[in-house]
Amino acid sequence: MSTQNFVAVPHEAVRWSIDTRSSFEDFRARYEAAVPVLDLERMAQIRAERASWDTVLAAAAENAPHGFLRFWSTDVGELMQLAGDQGFCSGYLMGNHTIAERMYRHDPAVMLYAPLRTAIHQDQHGVTRFSIDQPSTRFDSFGLPDIASVGLELDRKVANLLRILDVPVPPAFTAASDQ
Repeated sequence: MSTQNFVAVPHEAVRWSIDTRSSFEDFRARYEAAVPVLDLERMAQIRAERASWDTVLAAAAENAPHGFLRFWSTDVGELMQLAGDQGFCSGYLMGNHTIAERMYRHDPAVMLYAPLRTAIHQDQHGVTRFSIDQPSTRFDSFGLPDIASVGLELDRKVANLLRILDVPVPPAFTAASDQ
């Protein structure tokens, strides 16, 4: 039994807002094509069959050609426009449950940051941006090397996705692979 009722872990997250160099509609379409929706029917079938983890891995690899799936999305801008606000914004939860499992086994609290939260939005100048907290800055806060290393791997996977989407990659996302 724990003798501590509360544990506070202050940490710094780095949020990146990247100019997509394209229109909102174009980038959103490309992003959603590159990060397909999680096949919920297949996941339900796998759970019902109590399939092996190898089956889960294979299904994720088949469903996520670039390593990520969309677990949730919403068109925030459409709703906010009802209040008279301008601009477009779509929010997403993007991740891969098979990657998350490699952290979960060490501390289930990683699910606070997995899947990754992302947004495609227009800034005050009408520039379409892709925003994301750098994964390694979130997962490093757990203080466990096994979790931190997966966070760095996720940085590299996000960098690869950005390359696929033909947008600039912040150097910090590839710094770990340069070491």
